[in-house]
Amino acid sequence: MKKKKKSLYLLEIIGILLGIVWISPFYLMIVNSFKDPRGIFSNVLTPPSELNFENYQQAFEDLEFVRSFFNSLLITVASVLVIIIFSSMAGYALARNKSKLSSVLLLLFVAAMLIPFQSVMIPLTSNFGQIGMLNRLGLILMYLGFGCSLSIFLYHGAMTSISVTLDEAARMDGANKFQIFWRIIFPLLKPISVTVAILNVIWIWNDYLLPSLVLGNNSQTIPIRMFYFFGQYTKQWHLALAGLTIAIIPVIIFYFSSQKQIVEGVAEGALK
Repeated sequence: MKKKKKSLYLLEIIGILLGIVWISPFYLMIVNSFKDPRGIFSNVLTPPSELNFENYQQAFEDLEFVRSFFNSLLITVASVLVIIIFSSMAGYALARNKSKLSSVLLLLFVAAMLIPFQSVMIPLTSNFGQIGMLNRLGLILMYLGFGCSLSIFLYHGAMTSISVTLDEAARMDGANKFQIFWRIIFPLLKPISVTVAILNVIWIWNDYLLPSLVLGNNSQTIPIRMFYFFGQYTKQWHLALAGLTIAIIPVIIFYFSSQKQIVEGVAEGALK
């Protein structure tokens, strides 16, 4: 018993230390967002002597926050919705159709997760440019292609715990495949859907490389506008940190509002 208690105390200490390491970047970002450049370079760890909200006001204006926030929100929401819709249907179809073809298709989707974006970004943007799709719609379609692999894998795993008898009972009542999926199966996939949404929201909201290759000046997202603070000879760290703090607030709100469903989705996946 004593050995178990000691091991538990050791795990708690390790957990606390890891928590401190994880939260330290957020502390540095928030604390230094209220300082002027001299205060940041003099001592980066200490809290500011006074709260300077002018950094946030200037960052808000320089980021063109209303327009860039709208672009980021539109692209993120639309991309996550299409990923959830198509991935859930694909996962359902692959899980319910037991054949060699479905197994091969699932294996291809899983293998696609291993392909780095950098290896396909030049031909991808070139082909989309030839058909005039280097815009927000084209970017959403690209996110659909890159985000489906992991999402289909997660939905396919969740579908294995849902009994086929539900499909058979609904079919006997006269429901077609789309009605069976959207009215019966998809509501049962809520924890996995929230998990898929969180994973893709964090990725798409913070993505810089793909939007920088696709979007023009009038549809720039927040990560692209963040580079306004980093010039060739100067780096405005006080404004950049204030801008970063503003940019992560929507994702943090979304994460904490969906935390219960995320835990349920992870637990559900762990039991399979």
